[in-house]
Amino acid sequence: MYSMAQNLDLSARGIWFPISVGLLLLFFALFMPKRRINWLEFYITFGVVGYVAWISDTVVGGMLDLVDLGDPKITGLGEFVSYSFIPSSLSVIYLNYAKKTNKWILVLLFTLLSTLIEWVMMQIGYLKMKNWGFFIFSIIAYLIVFSVILPVHIKVIKKNLLHNK
Repeated sequence: MYSMAQNLDLSARGIWFPISVGLLLLFFALFMPKRRINWLEFYITFGVVGYVAWISDTVVGGMLDLVDLGDPKITGLGEFVSYSFIPSSLSVIYLNYAKKTNKWILVLLFTLLSTLIEWVMMQIGYLKMKNWGFFIFSIIAYLIVFSVILPVHIKVIKKNLLHNK
């Protein structure tokens, strides 16, 4: 029982933040009125973004060793929530509200929100950047994800769902 609790990395400094934000975003995403996406698009997006987040963690955190979340030797609960719920929830929330008329406002808002979450995780000591001090690359990545990748992703899903009906 002790080793199971130890593997959750519950004693990591600042673990409360990613768990709180992840659960808050997850519950908001689940219970928000679905306006621009349906449950199937939600499900596909949540899974795809979660998968890509874990691949990114493997590359950036593992192979390149540029970041650590919590204990670098353990994939704990906070890291699980950080990669499984936060990016996926932000993505489905963004897609649910994004329209051509408000796209750039939401791109900037969600980039700011994602950057703020990352910055707070750094400030409380849960996220540690290694070998590079500033997260300008993260900001660029968020801008690309929200302005290009997610809109293309949802267009592909909608096109294929309409085509298969």
